[in-house]
Amino acid sequence: MSQESEADHPGEAALPGILPEALRAELVAFRRDLHMHPELGNQEFRTTAAIKGRLEKAGLQPRVLDSGTGLICDIGEWDGEQPVLALRGDIDALPIPDTKSDCPYRSTVPDRAHACGHDVHTTVVLGAGLVLADLHRRGQLPRPVRLLFQPAEEVLPGGALDAIKCGALEGVGRILAVHCDPKVDAGKIGLRQGPITSACDRLEIALDGPGGHTARPHLTTDLVTAAARVVTDVPAIVARRADARSGLSVTWGRIESGHAPNVIPQHAELSGTVRCLNLDTWRQAPDLVVAAIDEIANLHRAKSEINYVRGVPPVVNAPDATELLRGAMTARRGADSVEDTEQSLGGEDFSWYLEHISGAMARLGVRHPGDRIGRDLHQGDFDVDESAITVGVELFTAAALLDTAG
Repeated sequence: MSQESEADHPGEAALPGILPEALRAELVAFRRDLHMHPELGNQEFRTTAAIKGRLEKAGLQPRVLDSGTGLICDIGEWDGEQPVLALRGDIDALPIPDTKSDCPYRSTVPDRAHACGHDVHTTVVLGAGLVLADLHRRGQLPRPVRLLFQPAEEVLPGGALDAIKCGALEGVGRILAVHCDPKVDAGKIGLRQGPITSACDRLEIALDGPGGHTARPHLTTDLVTAAARVVTDVPAIVARRADARSGLSVTWGRIESGHAPNVIPQHAELSGTVRCLNLDTWRQAPDLVVAAIDEIANLHRAKSEINYVRGVPPVVNAPDATELLRGAMTARRGADSVEDTEQSLGGEDFSWYLEHISGAMARLGVRHPGDRIGRDLHQGDFDVDESAITVGVELFTAAALLDTAG
């Protein structure tokens, strides 16, 4: 990485907190270490220890969450009046293999990979914390900042709920986050007011009934047909009972039933996801989906057992927090460094924090400029342009310095 001058980015000179080259190199090394040692949700003990050790080295006093993984670390003291600004990074990895070849920092853990960029998110929050701690010692931090290293983002309904129970939002007036986006060039962020992700729930169904010979389906509950009708009819029914603009959809990922071509089985299983663009419709979704499944099951005389697993609501970016991120990025890197982004159909448990307080998530560009290979999130070969770490740190640092309203 080359040393950048303050003149490279209009507006930077007005804000302290530019990363020295030594810290940039350290953060890249820290991210690569996390990348080599991915840990699943609620198992992030090594990751937690690494973060804790670096924060303590900087003179901070992090507190490990009650679950044993994840941390909270305050910079400056909350006086009970001036709201705290929280910066959130998620620390868990995915249960998929790292398929990158000839990569010196590929995962060393079989079937585990940081394929969603959480290693980058974590490093960005850590780096911002180190810079802000130094500014606080100089008396240049306008308000307290809380670093929140959250476990289990990939585990429905998300580790955010446990973090909230552990007091992560106590005294917090606003919370910010970034999420890696391989469709955005490194050096830029994507922003959107309002919903930026979608709700995501999980659906598991068991259908049962007396089986029998395929020669006499009228004497049985034809479970294969019943399951097939659930697969095809339920999404259509649900789509007609919700406002089409809400984007409520049911998509199946698994269907299993039967073992022989001439035997009608007694049991069938289906599982899939329910996604929704709109927060109000998401709150109605369980009743709509369960009612549609029951209608089809009753029509075919099948007994249904439905496990509707609540996932996460959409991340709905508050206007004030979104504009804070826009102003911070513009101050650091100019207006051209911010682009509008679309609402994603993916889910993110950052949304649980926004059920309580104002906040926003930015899409952090991680694509090498000019690269059109298209390595996507949740794929084993996912990787990032590591200059995005510096961008994320500077974004959060500038936001903390500009956020004086609370």
